[in-house]
Amino acid sequence: MEQNVANATLSVARPQWDRNRLEARIVHLGCGAFHRAHQALYTHHLLETTDSDWGYCEVNLMPGNDARLIQALKDQNMLYTVAERGAGSTELKVIGSMKEALHPEFDGCDGILNAMARPETAIVSLTVTEKGYCIDAASGKLDLNNSMVQHDLANPHQPKSAIGYIIEALAIRREHGLNGFTVMSCDNLRENGHAARAAVLGLAEARCPALAAWIAEQVTFPCTMVDRIVPAATDEALQQIADQLGVYDPCAIACEPFRQWVIEDNFVNGRPDWDRVGAQFVADVVPFEMMKLRMLNGSHSFLAYLGYLAGYETIADTMTNPAYRNAARALMLNEQAPTLSMPEGTDLVGYADLLIDRFTNPSLRHRTWQIAMDGSQKLPQRMLDPVRIHLKNGDDFRHLTLGVAGWMRYVSGVDEQGNAIDIQDPLAARYQEIHRQHQAPEARVRALLDIDAIFGQDLPGNAQFVSAVTAAYLALLSNGARATVEALG
Repeated sequence: MEQNVANATLSVARPQWDRNRLEARIVHLGCGAFHRAHQALYTHHLLETTDSDWGYCEVNLMPGNDARLIQALKDQNMLYTVAERGAGSTELKVIGSMKEALHPEFDGCDGILNAMARPETAIVSLTVTEKGYCIDAASGKLDLNNSMVQHDLANPHQPKSAIGYIIEALAIRREHGLNGFTVMSCDNLRENGHAARAAVLGLAEARCPALAAWIAEQVTFPCTMVDRIVPAATDEALQQIADQLGVYDPCAIACEPFRQWVIEDNFVNGRPDWDRVGAQFVADVVPFEMMKLRMLNGSHSFLAYLGYLAGYETIADTMTNPAYRNAARALMLNEQAPTLSMPEGTDLVGYADLLIDRFTNPSLRHRTWQIAMDGSQKLPQRMLDPVRIHLKNGDDFRHLTLGVAGWMRYVSGVDEQGNAIDIQDPLAARYQEIHRQHQAPEARVRALLDIDAIFGQDLPGNAQFVSAVTAAYLALLSNGARATVEALG
């Protein structure tokens, strides 16, 4: 038998509690790197310190790597490794909060739906990225033209999307006289619970209004704020973990030591006591969510686009340049923090300093290219909503302007050395067409601003914003990213 974390002699202890007590009360859709390093780890620590029996049924829906990960978890008795990397040391943890793992390739749609429809399933959680909700960014409603949505309406009993699976599972529960469950989004998007609710009720309404009405009564959609820097796994990172662990773990993931989880306390069928291991249950997540989306994620995107263009492979590499470091902090405190409404006593200066330290951690190889993905989904909440506030108040927003211009320069598809950029974005084909049709820089800016799904109807009509973004874009073309960032002062 090939050795793995379930049967090898390890440098770190496997879970010491009786894993037979686990009940798969949570079905999680999207067993990616972030979930393994965040929600599953919180649950592991709860199991470690209490007699809780809350465990996960992990589900991946996409083919390829998603299926291979599920098979690897099955092969390892649902154990895997998290490496928490500080600036000077790494702590390994073998995580034991997963009870089972499913994929359509192995278990079929019915196997997954049966797990979601079991009476003991109390929560269905999601980390499926912004794209997984099939929401139109401009309207905030379900995009009925989305190909996944159209498939699920035509084939409701054999869904493909995460939202389609949720609705079909709820339909089965309704038919069998069972209660609903809590749908808990853990994705990094604004008011994620509201986005999940809009997607689920939108698809259910299009399918069966009576079902939608039942879901509205039986299901809650708490908002959450999740925070931990989790770079995508690389061969190098996996080998480093293997060298320390004593065995190769294909499911291992490295992350920073910091973690945060703020959860709206709105559950219909019970919940784990995650607050006993560091999570916060609150009545309103929105202030914490805005703080994180704007100060952390907004500055992350700024560093990703302008760092990549300057030739920096990772965020930590980018932060070695004092101009980028100063610009990130100024963006946080001068342009993002003033747009927030935080509970009394919140230390935003301390939060900004903590973020700078986290971004500077050289042990994390968080690639600028990875963070730059899916900008069309991220820009509105990370940068453009704050821009609207500054335009209304007449405040300075030059760092945000440069961040938007950096995105425009990045999606041209060619870096400052003339090398092709692998643009990963739902609108990548549209960017390519814009840059093919419009040779003049000003025309390119205008065409990008005319993408309603990103900029809406208001910003393209605001002369101050258009002028500022155009000037920043021209500066990037003339002077390059490094010099333009340095010129911010």
